Amino acid sequence: MNTIDLIIFIAYCLLILSVGLFVSRGKKGDERDAGDYFLAGRGLAWWAIGASIIASNISAEQFVGMSGSGYAIGLAMATYEWIAALGLILVAKFFIPIFLEKKIFTMPQFLEERFDKRVKTVMAVFWLAVFIFINLTSILYLGALTIEKVMGIPMLYGIIGLAAFAGIYSIYGGLKVVALTDVVQVVFLVGGGLVTTYIALDLLGEGGGVYQGMVNLYGEASDKFHLILDKSHPGYKDLPGISVILGGLWVANLYYWGCNQYIIQRALAAKSVWEAQNGMLFSGFIKLFIPLLVVIPGIAAFALEAPLEKSDEAYPWLLGNLLPVGVKGVAFAALTAAIVSSLASMMNSISTIFTMDIYRSYFRKEAGQKELVHTGRWASFGSLLIAVLIAPMLSGLDQAFQYIQEFTGFVSPGALSIFLAGFFYKRATANGALAAALGSFVFSFGLKFLFPGLPWMDRMGLVFLMCCALIVLLGKKDQPANAYTRHDPALFHTGRMFNVMSVVILAILIGFYYFWW
Repeated sequence: MNTIDLIIFIAYCLLILSVGLFVSRGKKGDERDAGDYFLAGRGLAWWAIGASIIASNISAEQFVGMSGSGYAIGLAMATYEWIAALGLILVAKFFIPIFLEKKIFTMPQFLEERFDKRVKTVMAVFWLAVFIFINLTSILYLGALTIEKVMGIPMLYGIIGLAAFAGIYSIYGGLKVVALTDVVQVVFLVGGGLVTTYIALDLLGEGGGVYQGMVNLYGEASDKFHLILDKSHPGYKDLPGISVILGGLWVANLYYWGCNQYIIQRALAAKSVWEAQNGMLFSGFIKLFIPLLVVIPGIAAFALEAPLEKSDEAYPWLLGNLLPVGVKGVAFAALTAAIVSSLASMMNSISTIFTMDIYRSYFRKEAGQKELVHTGRWASFGSLLIAVLIAPMLSGLDQAFQYIQEFTGFVSPGALSIFLAGFFYKRATANGALAAALGSFVFSFGLKFLFPGLPWMDRMGLVFLMCCALIVLLGKKDQPANAYTRHDPALFHTGRMFNVMSVVILAILIGFYYFWW
């Protein structure tokens, strides 16, 4: 990397650390209580919630992983982002009012209140395992892969450097620091990502500009511009045609945005339901543009005939070979912003679940606020250390994004069925919820080995239906849980602006699918 690029990158790092430390100074670390540390004092505004959700969500998984899948599969990968916009709207309208009414800290806490302690503990352990062994490790690996390809730094050093950078400001400061630094990070993330896309398309334009570059890209890689794949397409096993938008992807979608501590924690920290809902709507709008940052570059690398050993090298190749001096530093800062913001958010969620649902429940029920905060910090550090040790083992993967989605899919069908039953099915019981939690793994592994040709996304949809059936069957047999209360329809009321903007998002998505079906 050129000296100018390095200076730009270092300036970005110093800016993020300065913002993080400045926000942290509001209260001394030992004076923070659990509400301050884990939920930012429940004082986040809609713009901070929306920006933090996007910065937490968009990481190396997207920049590197989705670009790699864009190189291998094409625009169909944009389905993840565009369907997410609708998922965010549904979660904002139907999930968030219930969570905020109960004033919970964590998703397992809701499960304990609705079902019992067993359900809470099982799901808390599942989530901790997925967050540490799948999400944290893959983010570190993909980020370090890019650093290795662009800067020549060995992968292990890149993993350690990213972990240290994210840990320095987030472990001490808690969610408020994570959320407010995310506001800065998302500017770098979107701006730097657009620069990379612009230069790749401009090069494809051969002097005719970005528009001509897009025309040329569409002509040279027309097979990559289909949102719905047919069975003959090599990517069908990952994105199985129409069932993507009508089936399994919705399981992953609603689980990720509505039941996942990593994302929903920002909404739990909102000043009000209105702030939380509008923050998620804001995120939905940004989601419409994310494929331009993370999928189109991969297709551009394909059209430019990038000499890659594996698909996930597409985005690092663009950074290393196409970007001029100065711009490369900005683009690299954008990628790093995506990585460290996601690492910080993930660590905060891990520490919240471990502290509030495991430590306080089983080790120190009488723990004071200061002890809970200290425990949360050590949990963050411990999870990061484990991820650093495991991340290098992922180096054999070709499309890491698909790896993440498939193995998260072992948890998501059962978890989503439990939450939906907890919200809306009066007869749902703790035994039914436990059966669904365990059944999600058993059914997923069983179908994977009995029907190896079944696309994993279709498998996820089938497992969800099987888990729902378990809950219904056991609900008819057992006594219904006493914790269920029928929700007043007024709880789900949203304002005119929210409704209008939701329709606008839906109309835009219909246009996308009509044009690129």
